[in-house]
Amino acid sequence: MSHQHFETLAIHAGQEPDAATGAVVPPIHQVSTYKQDGVGGLRGGYEYSRSANPTRTALEENLAALEGGSRGLAFASGLAAEDCLLRTVLTPGDHVVIPNDAYGGTFRLFAKVAQRWGVEWSVADTADPTAVRAQLRDRTKVVWVETPSNPLLGITDIEQVAAVARGAGARLVVDNTFASPYLQQPLALGADVVVHSTTKYMGGHSDVVGGALVTSDAALAEELAFHQNAMGAIAGPFDSWLVMRGVKTLAVRMDRHSANAERVAEMLVQHPKVTEVLYPGLESHPGHEVAAKQMRSFGGMVSFRVAGGEEAAVEVCNRAELFTLGESLGGVESLIEHPGRMTHASAAGSLLEVPGDLVRLSVGIESVDDLLEDLRAALG
Repeated sequence: MSHQHFETLAIHAGQEPDAATGAVVPPIHQVSTYKQDGVGGLRGGYEYSRSANPTRTALEENLAALEGGSRGLAFASGLAAEDCLLRTVLTPGDHVVIPNDAYGGTFRLFAKVAQRWGVEWSVADTADPTAVRAQLRDRTKVVWVETPSNPLLGITDIEQVAAVARGAGARLVVDNTFASPYLQQPLALGADVVVHSTTKYMGGHSDVVGGALVTSDAALAEELAFHQNAMGAIAGPFDSWLVMRGVKTLAVRMDRHSANAERVAEMLVQHPKVTEVLYPGLESHPGHEVAAKQMRSFGGMVSFRVAGGEEAAVEVCNRAELFTLGESLGGVESLIEHPGRMTHASAAGSLLEVPGDLVRLSVGIESVDDLLEDLRAALG
């Protein structure tokens, strides 16, 4: 496709009008198997929908284009994508460096699942390339990064950590869920693989669960595709269609999410009951300059710490009304949650335990004045 601007690719990449009818939106091919023209005579390469499905293919081509990669793969969830990646690139005895503030589900996958199969891991502050280098071992195969991170909104310099990983013969994996490809493109900055929970900003409407991997390494892409088929945790046709529908408005949504979040962060900084605001758009944020360099804007996620400790933070979550109390993020509606008791409970008692006084916001695209009023009321 000659049009390379993001907003155009989001709407058109992988989305050719249907050859049979001219339908401008790819059909939902809700089908499990395909008629063959003689034994082994496949039409368009389709034989069985675990292996490939036209609706999923359209999404996978779209995802690859948005991340500037050569191959995209769509999964049943973000964790299914992560699991496929781990089992493709790691063998027992291999080692992974993970962030000290990773998503709780990612941490659980390493600590409770991969570890049982002989994969070793250690924790580093990925915002500090020297700290990453200090954790490298002879059998380090992957350096894992989230930027911005969940839920502490830490920022990692992707180019610098890519150089550290490359020097050790390891692959850099970047979870780009919080930023979305509209705000940040890790492959262009040296990452080997990008991971997404497409449930979040890509889907954008809190109505689908999905995951994705994108890479520009052709050999790795073939291995990932083999494991995607062999393990089978694929995105179904309707889920693929929903993510595609969401992606079409990703750029305009992210612009509004970011603008609203900046206003929310500015209000919280001034609030007497807030002790700290974690938002990379604030000049006081330690990762602000790196975020400004590698992101288009600063995203829709804001975390803050509440005076009075854990019970006070829980009360803020319970009192909010327009901010819906719920897990997940990235939908058009604003959400509020207590990471310590909700999304990151699996990290309790570990090196990745999050502060009890922390509240995480997914700032939606409603009227920002209404959002500010609701937060002021929740804070009392």
